[in-house]
Amino acid sequence: MTPIAVTLITGFLGAGKTTLLRHMLNAEHGYKIAVIENEFGEAAVDDQLIGDRATQIKTLTNGCICCSRSNELENALLDLLDGLDKGAIDFDRLVIECTGMADPGPIIQTFFSHETLCERYLLDGVIALVDAVHADAQMNQFTLAQSQVGYADRILLTKTDVAGESQPLRARLARINARAPVYTVTHGDIDLALLFNTNGFMLEESVVNAGPRFRFIADGQNDIASIVVELDYPVAIDEVSRVMENLLLEFADRLLRYKGMLWIDGEPNRLLFQGVQRLYSADWDRPWGDETPHSTLVFIGIQLPEEAIRAAFAGLKK
Repeated sequence: MTPIAVTLITGFLGAGKTTLLRHMLNAEHGYKIAVIENEFGEAAVDDQLIGDRATQIKTLTNGCICCSRSNELENALLDLLDGLDKGAIDFDRLVIECTGMADPGPIIQTFFSHETLCERYLLDGVIALVDAVHADAQMNQFTLAQSQVGYADRILLTKTDVAGESQPLRARLARINARAPVYTVTHGDIDLALLFNTNGFMLEESVVNAGPRFRFIADGQNDIASIVVELDYPVAIDEVSRVMENLLLEFADRLLRYKGMLWIDGEPNRLLFQGVQRLYSADWDRPWGDETPHSTLVFIGIQLPEEAIRAAFAGLKK
């Protein structure tokens, strides 16, 4: 049975999430999309805004799903599967629209911590919308706004028709998240091929985008930043495990996402790994072949000790 691909839309208040969702539902892509949306308050509003093109809309109004203790999101996901299995509804993709004040971390972990959900859904990617007019002020005031960017597989810069293109903002987004490409979107209009089938949570070799390699050092603006570690020597797998376990033991709550491609001593194949907070996985990939072996690791987190992390991996050199 093919798992149902899930796209998570996040972004701070007013960034344009509902506008993007409406574009997703009305575009000619051939998918049958179900929607879960989260709103504050007892009266649902967004389902009136997005129209009737969704196969099924489930509106969660019991607070924010990232911190709800009622398992509301989990129950909604299971309800959709129940309707699908009984033939009451038919869908092949799911889009979840978060509130502007939602932390994506616990929502993401829902798809890795429940046996049925793990089997029946595949988290495809996290799309973060960033309001070019207000983003700097929002990120200065709310670490959550930075966190939403940190979890993203794709970053969509909205309202550039009002604010104009901002290279300083783009540079700031790159310092927060070194692995997510940034696209401009106007009134939700964007090629959905850029947003669907991103394989953001698959073990794949695209750890960071092709482009200039430089160190991402946190500045005074950001609580959240990327750390890109590159190694030109092989490492022992047990020693890497030790470093990673120590890192998770001390900083798991501050690690948002991490991903890597490793050159393991004595092994012909590359080792890929990725994780979200405490949950991570690893698997062997293709042989190095004619490619020069190397390791690339990306960590995105809250006030991570960059020099200590670099020193720990540097200590693996024989």
